[in-house]
Amino acid sequence: MRNTIILSFLLAVSPLCFAQQAEKYPLGQYEELTDTKPHDSDEVWDQLKVATQLSWGTTDIRYKKLDIPDVQKTTRIQLKAWKGERVNAQAVLWTKADLEEATITVSELKSGSSVIPASAITTNFVRYVMTDELNKDKKGACSKRPNKAEWDSSIVADVLDIVKIQDIKARTTRPIWLNVWVPSDTRAGKYKGTLTVSGKNFQAMNLQFEIQVLNRTLPNPKEWVLHLDLWQNPYAVARYYQVPLWSKEHFDAMRPIMKMLANAGQRAITTSIMHKPWAGQTEDHFDSMVFRMKKLDGTWEYDYTVFDKWVEFMMNEIGIDEMISCYTLIPWALTFDYYDQATNRVQFVNTKPGEAAYTEYWGTFLKDFSRHLRQKGWFEKTAISMDERPMEAMREAIKVIKDADPEFKITLAGNYHPEIQEDLYYIAIPYGHKYPEDVKAERKRKGQYSCVYTCCAEAFPNTFTFSDPAEATWTPLHALAGGYDGYLRWAVQSWVADPLRDSRFRTWAAGDTYSIYPGPRSSIRFERLIEGLQDCEKVRILREGLKGSKLEKLNKAVSMFTPEGVEQTQKSASEMVNELNSLLNSL
Repeated sequence: MRNTIILSFLLAVSPLCFAQQAEKYPLGQYEELTDTKPHDSDEVWDQLKVATQLSWGTTDIRYKKLDIPDVQKTTRIQLKAWKGERVNAQAVLWTKADLEEATITVSELKSGSSVIPASAITTNFVRYVMTDELNKDKKGACSKRPNKAEWDSSIVADVLDIVKIQDIKARTTRPIWLNVWVPSDTRAGKYKGTLTVSGKNFQAMNLQFEIQVLNRTLPNPKEWVLHLDLWQNPYAVARYYQVPLWSKEHFDAMRPIMKMLANAGQRAITTSIMHKPWAGQTEDHFDSMVFRMKKLDGTWEYDYTVFDKWVEFMMNEIGIDEMISCYTLIPWALTFDYYDQATNRVQFVNTKPGEAAYTEYWGTFLKDFSRHLRQKGWFEKTAISMDERPMEAMREAIKVIKDADPEFKITLAGNYHPEIQEDLYYIAIPYGHKYPEDVKAERKRKGQYSCVYTCCAEAFPNTFTFSDPAEATWTPLHALAGGYDGYLRWAVQSWVADPLRDSRFRTWAAGDTYSIYPGPRSSIRFERLIEGLQDCEKVRILREGLKGSKLEKLNKAVSMFTPEGVEQTQKSASEMVNELNSLLNSL
């Protein structure tokens, strides 16, 4: 009987028929929303002497769909890469005629007898998604926005589509994304290849690209030093893919998404150990991955089946295995769920840290949780995690945790608090805040993490769908410049209702809740973030080998990736990122 109750409690999502899924939750081809912003007129488009054109552009620009792109037409591009590095380029296709079944192909890259195979190259048509804007004061984007009409909305280029054959409408621009992941055993040299766009009713067009592979090697993402923590939401995947929660189909859908995270150097697994730890702030709220039952005799029994399946999947199949972050002992709404055997109902206890009911609810669980984690061999990797709550509440919660097992690790994403920092294995503070240098040094000596996070609060830097692409690269470099141990962002795929077509959300600026799309599809933002993470690892490697003026030059360039550096240099994110990238590839 109990197993039946647990199953019905946890497996709450039922599949819809394919027709419904295809209409509401597209995974393959789909139609973009209409852009109502002013754009180049038909007369302007019709003046093009060549009906369909293709050129290299820059990854720093989101090219507008209905405007002729402002590019200096070029058919050849030169890139530099370390062995093991991923490098990006963006081409732009624009046409005044309808194009049928446009397709992108690439050749292998050759340098004499050495080859980078075409399998190391990914190409995507860039798709357009609806976005909005910062708050009216332009200081951030944390505000409720239930009426989308109040916000200045437009479509922007961001989605890297997985559909490889596209019909392209007349008088539109379609960017093309190129990514080359240079194999780590590639010989140094200049490698040349060709990107071709062809179709049913137009002549094939070619672009040449060259990658100079340098005699330096970037380690595997799992070995990168910067601690990356992008929070995952498995519940969003079940809803969008319309599969039963925690079913084989659910894990099959999540596998390629989470592999993308692992390939970016992700370190932490996001788990929920209570119902709605953030009061359902996302489109898909988090349920508890632990089933709690209060038995007839008043004792507690816990079932970790879902928690274990999720963690084992992430660790064993995906390779993300450094930290298990368990949210949270202090939710936004202080109400805690359990199944009550006496009433045959899911019940809730309303209590707060410091009260006897809170201590009994959490203390009993944490003692059993510690036993289970030690039995699984996961205790040393597990942390009881909180985000910003009142100081007194956090103190009381820490007491409960330490009383249950003094060896529990504790993490916090929130403001720096000297009163409790010694109790925290991992802290991520907001962008623009700083740790005292002596505290940061002591924490590093103890093996504790001192990190930084961004959220909706920052106008710059950010990864909204309307943010400049280079801001995604700039952000992890800021973590490096500030001497932080890692970077956290609260959501990587907490999808909104219609994420492929409309990135706007009822609470924060568009794109705040995700940077990986269903499919899975990467984004301009996610690929540019990986660039920044790679640059951080390059800096670490170079610092170990450089001395004198070269090291000073590198450190000075990195030190500019701070609020003070932006103010001092008056340079854009793209200018700063491109200058540093050139330096890293020249040292």
